[in-house]
Amino acid sequence: MRRKTAGKDIEEFIILALLIINQLKMKDILVVAKLKEGKFEKFMGFMQSEEGMNERRKIADLTKTLGTVSPDKSAVMFKIAVHDEDAMNSFLDGSNPVSKPIFDEVMISYEFFELKKI
Repeated sequence: MRRKTAGKDIEEFIILALLIINQLKMKDILVVAKLKEGKFEKFMGFMQSEEGMNERRKIADLTKTLGTVSPDKSAVMFKIAVHDEDAMNSFLDGSNPVSKPIFDEVMISYEFFELKKI
């Protein structure tokens, strides 16, 4: 059995500490967005594209995202574990240059709510 070096132990400790700190900083956010008529497919196409996924990774832990859509596809709702609120605001409000063109085309409005466990 190979023995780890002290440097490797320290590196693993730092990585673990950073992961724990990141988890502590995460907030559960509920986002509700109203979409323009007939724009659900365009919206989801962007959200599932490599470009959209890369931007979303900057905001939240994608493995914890839950989503749903209204029966008429006029609204979507996502519960996300956010680790960068500023990036989330930029993504939604049109100041993110990647999401802005799509959201200008598909979005009517959005609201978000911080969730707390009880």
